[in-house]
Amino acid sequence: MLALAWHYRAQTLRLILTQMCLLAMALSGLGLAGVGVDVIVFGEVPNARPPRYPFGLAPPEDWSKLFEIFVIGVGVLGIAAVRFSLDRVSHVWRARLVQDIILELRARVYDKLQRLSFQFFDANESGSIINRVTADVQAVRMFIDGVLVQVLMILISLGFFLTVMMSIHVWLTLACLGTTPLLGYLAMRFAQVVRPAYRRNRELMDRAVRVISENIQAVSVIKGFSRQEQEIEKFRDANEDVRVQKRWIFWRVATYVPLISFIPQCNLVILLLMGGWIYIHEQTLTIGILLVFASLLQQFSTQVANIAQVANSMQQSLTGAQRVFEVLDAPVQIDSPPDPTPLSRARGEVDFQNVTFWYPDTTEPAMANVDLHADAGQCVAILGATGAGKSTLLHMIPRFHDPTSGRLLIDGVDVREYDVNDLRRNVGVVFQESFLFSTTVAENIAFGHPDATPEQIERAARIAAAHEFIMAMEHGYDTIVGERGSNLSGGQRQRLAIARAVLLEPPLLVLDDPTAAIDPQTEHEILLAMDQAMRGRTTFVVAHRLSTLRRANQVIVLDQGRIVEQGTHEELMGRRGHYRRAAGLQIADEESRRLLGIEESTV
Repeated sequence: MLALAWHYRAQTLRLILTQMCLLAMALSGLGLAGVGVDVIVFGEVPNARPPRYPFGLAPPEDWSKLFEIFVIGVGVLGIAAVRFSLDRVSHVWRARLVQDIILELRARVYDKLQRLSFQFFDANESGSIINRVTADVQAVRMFIDGVLVQVLMILISLGFFLTVMMSIHVWLTLACLGTTPLLGYLAMRFAQVVRPAYRRNRELMDRAVRVISENIQAVSVIKGFSRQEQEIEKFRDANEDVRVQKRWIFWRVATYVPLISFIPQCNLVILLLMGGWIYIHEQTLTIGILLVFASLLQQFSTQVANIAQVANSMQQSLTGAQRVFEVLDAPVQIDSPPDPTPLSRARGEVDFQNVTFWYPDTTEPAMANVDLHADAGQCVAILGATGAGKSTLLHMIPRFHDPTSGRLLIDGVDVREYDVNDLRRNVGVVFQESFLFSTTVAENIAFGHPDATPEQIERAARIAAAHEFIMAMEHGYDTIVGERGSNLSGGQRQRLAIARAVLLEPPLLVLDDPTAAIDPQTEHEILLAMDQAMRGRTTFVVAHRLSTLRRANQVIVLDQGRIVEQGTHEELMGRRGHYRRAAGLQIADEESRRLLGIEESTV
């Protein structure tokens, strides 16, 4: 955060200088007002002490007291007018500085999120991540504006006030500031009490946001099971937890802030007693100087009391700031090397060499000692039960995850030696659940290749058997896709995702069960079209249907992260082992079981 402020050091320095000028002019105006009081007292009270003019600039002797006071008043008014202009400029510069820092910070957080690995998103809920980019960044704004800038202004002000007060009378100043150590202790104690409470408040807010996020995404499930009232009650409970916990904080703040404001007022009593004694016995102070000192002490006390508000703002905003910087400081686990190996277009040879992968905080590896070789242009089908490690294996190829041990080579080079973006441009990926953006069909297909021509987009759509249903829409390729593809069927969303992957014409295709949400007839059309798309490309496909398995050059069966069988469909069927049993479990249609020779009782 300080580094961001230093990035805007010119604006920060300009703000500091402006504040120093404002304080100097405030003190000048206050000093002139004190001189005016002494002029009045000297002119009206017998044996009164003469006024002390600044810099020894006494007025001409022929000036009347009334004219002298008028000139002093004009001077005070002129200083106030200049202060007004400077103060306005200072507020504009301050707001601009804070806004620039916040915009820069939000951009950095979003940029960092784009580069973090899947593990970060697995470990943090979406509601928490959204809160960090929105509410927590706003908390940083409070920290900068209400803490950093405010503390800077308070320190400058206290320095000015203390210097002037000490120049008036050292011992009087020290006596009047005797309560300062107590204020420091109370501020530290307050921080210890409320900091964990503000952290807990952020966690409760995350939970409330999560409830909202889940309800929006699962609205069809909630309405389908008539659970609206229960979900309303769930959010009400989450909201109530935030309110109760926040009220606990308010009670502490309501005690602390007035206490911090009350203690400095005791200093005025000390000033009356000791200042009066000095005026009477030492006769080194005038009435005007005592009034100036009292005003300075009051402003000093006000600034000290402001520390209470700053301390509260600091604890409230520091929690959000810490959560933002947890994102900024999170390690980028998947990154390009400093001097990457060039990769324009890969041949497509893939080699897993004793690859093991552990997810954080798990007791068993998701992949264990996997050895797998695929020549360029081969199709590798992957079969296995849920949790067997199929998606993990696929995610290794575009470096969504890196092996915990072992190596993954593409064209004989460890994938960690390539530039991440170059590698991923060579890998077309279709996930099991495809995400579509709220834009046109054409832009969704061309997401990875924004400069694609309409002809290229149409060709990709034809390969994915999507062209006909696209043209049946009212606006064809210019049809706006609803949020997350809400106006499309599951099969249509999947076909657009396949078209998006095919458009890149990548040498490698990674297909995480792309036909799972597609009816048999559409599946047949896609498989025929993708035979051409896969020709000359290395393809890894998670498959549960016989029609896909039979097309593969080799099939591997995964069980608990290990390859338990490997070979062609015909070879594995002849062994009557894991492949035969796993295929029977995954393939539910009667025709496939008959072709496999599996009795229904074994499924």
